[in-house]
Amino acid sequence: MSEHQTRFEDGAAYERMMGTWSRLADDVFLDWLGPRPGLRWVDVGCGNGAFTARLIERCSPAEIHGIDPSEAQLAFARTRSDARIAQFHQGDATTLPFPESRFDAAVMALVIFFVPDPAKGVAEMVRVVGPGGKVAAYAWDIVSGGSPGEPIWAEMQAMGLKPPLPPSFEASRIEALHDLWVDAGLEAVETRGIAVHRTFADFDDFWTTTRTTPGVVSMIASMTPFDTERLKARLRERLPADADGRITYAASANAVKGCVPV
Repeated sequence: MSEHQTRFEDGAAYERMMGTWSRLADDVFLDWLGPRPGLRWVDVGCGNGAFTARLIERCSPAEIHGIDPSEAQLAFARTRSDARIAQFHQGDATTLPFPESRFDAAVMALVIFFVPDPAKGVAEMVRVVGPGGKVAAYAWDIVSGGSPGEPIWAEMQAMGLKPPLPPSFEASRIEALHDLWVDAGLEAVETRGIAVHRTFADFDDFWTTTRTTPGVVSMIASMTPFDTERLKARLRERLPADADGRITYAASANAVKGCVPV
């Protein structure tokens, strides 16, 4: 695969593809994080607000801010009825527009592999979280084939195509996440894996949803009709349907958490 940046710019497309996958993983992640209610949160790389909304529902924050570089994603986030209390800002993970110790907790959900300098992104989260606060993240395990887009990426690669990878995909390794948190000076650092399964109504549901993955959209658009049908045939063989025509497969992520020293 080629190592070029991929990024969601379409909030609605994200909701169809990654929003459902992320909600499955969000619950496992938040159960493990175990935050108390009433915290001040910053959601770094909030995208279309899917995880922000989950934080609001699950964690009863006193205050929550989301930041993302994509104005298109933020525009979608601001329309969410389930994220009304959140404040959304356009900005960069490596230069957060907040003062030191502004928050009680900072999170990156499915974002760290998009950050060109992951260590700087973690350092910024540490900077804006007060002593004793939590800094946490989780990311699809791209290196080990755990991404929800892995079936289509793998079959494209087998056909000689090169779908793009996020710029810092190596940061999704559990060892890399652990080292980033320790090197940032965080204490009580812990990691864990997350495994989730998603069921699609049929192959057409899987195809129309998964083809919206960043990078894949443009690649499919550039393929000949013959190669597109060939790709679909390979995917049907890779992901056989059950007796009711449904397709189920798994994705996996790695998570990390730590505390800012008191």
